[in-house]
Amino acid sequence: MNEALVTPAVIHAEHLGKTYAEGSLRTPVFDGLSLTVAKGETVAILGASGAGKSTLLHLLGGLDTPTSGEVYVVGQKMSALSDAARGALRNKSLGFVYQFHHLLPEFTALENVMLPVLLNGTSVQDASQRARALLESVGLGHRLAHKPGELSGGERQRAAVARALVNRPACVLGDEPTGNLDEKTAAIVFELMLALNREHHTSLVLVTHARSLARRMDRVLELHEGKLRELRRDEV
Repeated sequence: MNEALVTPAVIHAEHLGKTYAEGSLRTPVFDGLSLTVAKGETVAILGASGAGKSTLLHLLGGLDTPTSGEVYVVGQKMSALSDAARGALRNKSLGFVYQFHHLLPEFTALENVMLPVLLNGTSVQDASQRARALLESVGLGHRLAHKPGELSGGERQRAAVARALVNRPACVLGDEPTGNLDEKTAAIVFELMLALNREHHTSLVLVTHARSLARRMDRVLELHEGKLRELRRDEV
């Protein structure tokens, strides 16, 4: 396949394999797994604990390298990039939201959301304007100067969503992004992510255990015994 994949896909994983080695022990997570995510598409990935959902997300995001196969992000072959180029592509084209917010405790909400933009070489003024606008759009305009310890769990997660979107990525990868929230707050954060997906045409791939949330996505996939299977609506 060409170095630049000719496809409208924002993420394309081809024949992925991942095996963890510890001494003479080999533990395969999956082998020959493929997945394509189109621009603006929302995809939920279900599966039992230990099925490899987080591992798959890390491979798609270039945070880990596959044992075999290839991952393309906006047409770029991740294995062909240097560590620095891979990091730059992640920062520009992908956003990440985890179960725990991972905001830096010493910085304010505004500063946390500004950081990915500043890493792209954007001026402080432009980074501040973009971060401020996104925080206002997620209902945190009155919390700009608050540090994570001064925010509620739901507010911290909304700030994390804003941070994931601030570079206008092609795709946001979420690893149980509402799993640490109560049901009401989780619903608010999820609705926010869907609204921002529609507004910015950003693809969304979420690992979740919540089937009620998964039903709201365009496609629902189940990871089981190293294989991905698309579920029918009556199976979700």
